[in-house]
Amino acid sequence: MNIFRLAGDMTHLASVLVLLLKIHTINPVLLLASFPLLFVYTFAFMGSSLALVGADPCRGVSLKTQELYALVFATRYLDIFVNFYSVYNTFMKLIFLGSSFSIVWYMRHHRIVRRSYDKDQDTFRHLFLLLPCLLLALVINEKFTFKEVMWAFSIYLEAVAILPQLVLLQRTRNIDNLTGQYVVLLGAYRALYILNWIYRYFTEEQYVHWITWVAGIIQTLLYADFFYYYFQSWKNNVKLELPA
Repeated sequence: MNIFRLAGDMTHLASVLVLLLKIHTINPVLLLASFPLLFVYTFAFMGSSLALVGADPCRGVSLKTQELYALVFATRYLDIFVNFYSVYNTFMKLIFLGSSFSIVWYMRHHRIVRRSYDKDQDTFRHLFLLLPCLLLALVINEKFTFKEVMWAFSIYLEAVAILPQLVLLQRTRNIDNLTGQYVVLLGAYRALYILNWIYRYFTEEQYVHWITWVAGIIQTLLYADFFYYYFQSWKNNVKLELPA
């Protein structure tokens, strides 16, 4: 494993922890104590935000994006109890599976958390993304088996899973710090993975994965507009707002 892959995984994990913190499912002290490797991210991105977790834990968070991510991990990690690669690999799979489904459960069923979810604003028709991704996976895959088709489906779906979240933020415009940092960390995770692919292309023989590469680049480009406004708000020290 190279440094770009590790940094990408830790950034992805940090994004999950930020979201869990926002919806009050973990304590800030526990966050720092349990994940020392994430201290840099917590200090840099969350230090000024811990006091801002208010009475609306789901404000600005798209349940539809979270449902898509849960489906992404469920279809990608079908081999979790069949193929063993490493303790690290299995641990990360369990973390992402468990956290994604727990977030969906909290937003749907927790008696306090679900009250702050604004379903009237979160209206992106996310189910319409499933069929194109499935059809694409049936046509373009590395091997026409159930597991490989589901893996390709998860790659295509992950590339567009952030769309409901971005649309919701554009509608609400006024974005709290933790939600903004969650989206930034997700985008940074994918950007670091692109560096990981470049590194592996030049250091490993016959390392070519066009499906992952193209989908990953598309996914990163979807964040470009948000990154621009996030950087502008940081540079000018003003609250992040997206244009309508």
